[in-house]
This record gives sequence, C-alpha cells and structure tokens, in this order.
Amino acid sequence: MTGLLYLLRHGETEWSRSGQHTSHTDIPLTPNGEQRARDAGSMLAGLREDRPLALVVSSPRQRAVRTAELAGLTVTEVTEDVAEWDYGSYEGLSTPKIRETVPGWTVWTHESPGGETADDVGARAASVVARVRAVLPDGDVVLVGHGHFSRVLVATWLGLPPTSGVHFALDAAAISVLGDERGVPQIKRLNVPPLPERGFPHD
Repeated sequence: MTGLLYLLRHGETEWSRSGQHTSHTDIPLTPNGEQRARDAGSMLAGLREDRPLALVVSSPRQRAVRTAELAGLTVTEVTEDVAEWDYGSYEGLSTPKIRETVPGWTVWTHESPGGETADDVGARAASVVARVRAVLPDGDVVLVGHGHFSRVLVATWLGLPPTSGVHFALDAAAISVLGDERGVPQIKRLNVPPLPERGFPHD
C-alpha cells in the first residue's frame, strides 16, 4: 500500500504567538510549544500505527528540528527545501504592522521586498512533492516545517496554484495528512491539533 505524507508544523514560538512573520530568524519554542510538540508526537505515533517510515525531513530552523526531536522522530534529512517562506524585509513584522505602509497586504497577494514570491515557494514545494511521491511506495513520509510553506505544499499536492494555500489553515504543532484516492490527490486530515487525551479520530 502506498504511504501517506504527514505534515507537522513546528510548535509555538514567541513570534508565532504574536503573529510576527518568521522565516530565517532562528528562535526557540516556548515551553507550551515544547509540550505541544510532545503531544503531537503521541498523536502522530497513534495515527501511523507502525506503518513503515520511508523518510523524515525537517527544516533547518531550530523550532522545526526541536519539534521533531520532542515528537520522537528520527530525522533523516535537514534541508532548506522545506524552510519557511522568506519574507525579506518583512521578517519579524506582523500583518497589521506591514499594512501601516502597504494597505491590504497579505503574503498571498503582495510582494515581500527582498524575499520570495508565491511562485518561488511553489517551485520549492513542487520539488518536494515530486521527491515525496517517489518514495511513498516504500512507506510514509513526515515533513516537519512551517505554516506558510506547508500550506503552499498542500495546494501543490492538490494541483492548485501556490496562492491557494490561503484556504488551508495550519496551526502550531498541528498535523495534516495527504494521500490519494484511486490516484486522485486528497487531503486525508487537515490541521488536527495534538489532543492526546482524546486521541486521533479513526475511520
């Protein structure tokens, strides 16, 4: 049976909590973020039910690497391919702050000076999706990364343009699952929070 792709967003940081755009700034998880990463690991283990694991890839940022570690994952590759959208000069700024000078700004509809465009991020996501699909026959794949990049990746998985990622929420330490139904790309689960006391809903 072909494997599934699991997306695990890193746990909470001070900037994710405050809504500040964070790409290359390497800040740690909050204590709550660390606990939620552990909870996500328990959720992920229950969901996967000992299926073969072909690949675990993490962003190089410490918030992702630490999330993978706390979730009990053995990372097989750390790569910039799954790093967060580069926000350029908007790094560290919240959307309301950016809108003080650029009314109506969103990362999906406007440029980030000195950073990546949606198409740039989409190209990275397409490369990652192609690689994931090549190894899925061998087992499941887990990507530990970031909110905006992972939302673009979901859109790419479905054959949608990168800007369609705006339609998919992905909270800190949440899990999403991508697969196929009879060859048609499908979202199996989206933005599931780690709730070990309730467990993961099974079909």
